[in-house]
Amino acid sequence: MLAASSAYAQVEVKVGVASPLTGGNAAYGKDIENGVRLALDEANATNPTIGGQKVKFVIDSQDDQADPRVGVQAAQKLVDDKVAFVVGHFNSGTTIPASPIYAKAGIPMITPSATNPVITQAGFNTIYRIIATDAQNAGNAGVYAVTVTKAKRIAVMDDRTAFGQGEADEFIKAAKAHGAEIVDREFTNDKAVDFSAQLTAIKSHKPDLIFFGGLDAQAAQVVKRMHQLGIKAQFVGGGGVKDADFIKIAGADAEGAQAWEYGQPLDILPKGKGFEAKFKQKFGKDVLAYAQFAYDAAWLGINAMEKANSTDPAKFNADLKASDYDGITGHIAFNKEGDLKNSSSTLYQVKNGNWVTVTTKTGE
Repeated sequence: MLAASSAYAQVEVKVGVASPLTGGNAAYGKDIENGVRLALDEANATNPTIGGQKVKFVIDSQDDQADPRVGVQAAQKLVDDKVAFVVGHFNSGTTIPASPIYAKAGIPMITPSATNPVITQAGFNTIYRIIATDAQNAGNAGVYAVTVTKAKRIAVMDDRTAFGQGEADEFIKAAKAHGAEIVDREFTNDKAVDFSAQLTAIKSHKPDLIFFGGLDAQAAQVVKRMHQLGIKAQFVGGGGVKDADFIKIAGADAEGAQAWEYGQPLDILPKGKGFEAKFKQKFGKDVLAYAQFAYDAAWLGINAMEKANSTDPAKFNADLKASDYDGITGHIAFNKEGDLKNSSSTLYQVKNGNWVTVTTKTGE
């Protein structure tokens, strides 16, 4: 909302960002923060006026440490800071408990990356997601594993987070519905570095394919250990696996690994390459995974305020809900739950040391 800024003879509009800026997920959190920062800088360059006043958008970034308890504290801090809207959180496990705090305060929250379907099923009127859900992305993975890869014996492992477990559940549901046998399901945690016990158990079941619900660094270690144990099964990851860090950690063992990621490849989207170029020019690094979604989320909030001619969430939330926007990530319009009306997800595979696109699935 509005706050005086005498230095610029403007009023400041705080835009909240909640993501992990420290710990194992910090690279993702910074990617999201940078996406929002780029959008706000671009908006400020237009000398925006809302409600008859010149405004300056400022970022209010809180480190949720990818921890549900800290995530709740971060959410309350953003509410207390009177932000206009929030882009975040990164993890489903932090987004789920944080959402009621924003909803009670009437502050819109737009997640660029949290994919557990539960997030938008709670009936909150101010919670939005601009990325495919696990039911859509991991569901696509399950169907593809059976119908295209022709896997008959599938093993599944997840990191027991709301994200990883949610992915695994949706993958299993889809794979079983198409006739696959789930020969083993193993669990780890999101801090583990050794997966010998789980993979030794999986190996005894002779799977054709292994699906892992978790993020890039652990997925890379799983692949390395699979090769050390002589497991020949196809490795398939869900979201948060397809990035340069996975290949860097897995090394030669990355070759042939597959991962389903949310959305369409940036390089085929009309505005994708331009976004990648200006992001790298500004921050000196490539987009990791979710900066483009965070950028679009920030612009959705800004556009809604401009349409409502108000920075009051109670006045612009209706315009946000009615968004009809062509962003970097594609067309964005919400269904009644706050999810995308049309989502997409893409299968990638490591070939010659690089991620290459295999196929994209688009639909409700």
